Amino acid sequence: MSRQASGLMAWLLQRTTAIYLSFLAGYLLLKFIFDAPADHAELVAWVAHPLVAMALMLGVPLVLAHAWVGIRDVLIDYVRLTNLRVGLMTWFVFIIVASGLWFVKAIITAGIGG
Repeated sequence: MSRQASGLMAWLLQRTTAIYLSFLAGYLLLKFIFDAPADHAELVAWVAHPLVAMALMLGVPLVLAHAWVGIRDVLIDYVRLTNLRVGLMTWFVFIIVASGLWFVKAIITAGIGG
């Protein structure tokens, strides 16, 4: 996100993703407090359920977008050297994209049963 996620757009993106993520985190917290899976097989079966898988798959890009806007704003505000800022932004984009791909792979693998 470059200029499209600046100002009001970045603020709205942060707030809307925070709302969904707070509901998702609340659900996960309640699930693991009151009805925790007994073993790995039960956890994989729970994650493979279509509603849970879709909620997690939607949560992945939202948490990554939420993190990116926050990191981008901090880097723009506090790193004055342009080359260093671009390098750090590139590094964080790499980390965020790799994390998202890893999580999607984990969800898909759990859904397939592998």
